[in-house]
Amino acid sequence: MRKLLTIAATVLVGGTLAATAASANTKVFDPATRTWMTIGPGAHSGKSPIDKKVVSYDGRQKPGTIIIDTSERRLYYVMPGGRAMKYGIGVGREGFQWAGQKRISRKAEWPGWTPPPQMVARERRKGRKLPAYMEGGPNNPLGARAMYLGSSLYRIHGSNEPWTIGQAVSSGCIRMANDDVIDLYDRVNVGAKVIVKR
Repeated sequence: MRKLLTIAATVLVGGTLAATAASANTKVFDPATRTWMTIGPGAHSGKSPIDKKVVSYDGRQKPGTIIIDTSERRLYYVMPGGRAMKYGIGVGREGFQWAGQKRISRKAEWPGWTPPPQMVARERRKGRKLPAYMEGGPNNPLGARAMYLGSSLYRIHGSNEPWTIGQAVSSGCIRMANDDVIDLYDRVNVGAKVIVKR
């Protein structure tokens, strides 16, 4: 319970810790996008600022396929009957975006996080020290669920920063709000094809 109260009391945006009142909106500056953002009482609810919805799909991909459009910042999960579930996502920031085809190689609930050596070195140069390992849970940057993309360093994962959905802020992973990543996790199978477009 104490951990949840701590989460409700603080918001981490681009490395800046900003206090938030539980019942009021707070303005915080996001240096990644250089914009002021309003963080409301539901900032840590796990809900995306971009609602998921069922849309028509007339492409060639089979049901069960995931299509990620990084320029649109949306993920499509192809369903039977010419439909797809469309989710808002956060994508890699400039210099960390990529395209290609992968498969879901593993799924994990409340995954632990081991920062890759490249990220540790990059953050050290900025004067920040990352933990060697972080247990899964509400404070973990991988959020409630993770779907690993082949043998790459990339994942589709949840986030404890739902206000970053719709932005280019990650180191190449695909971020989803926790509510949405749980929904997708329950739909997708290990071995599913993932197509990433730029």
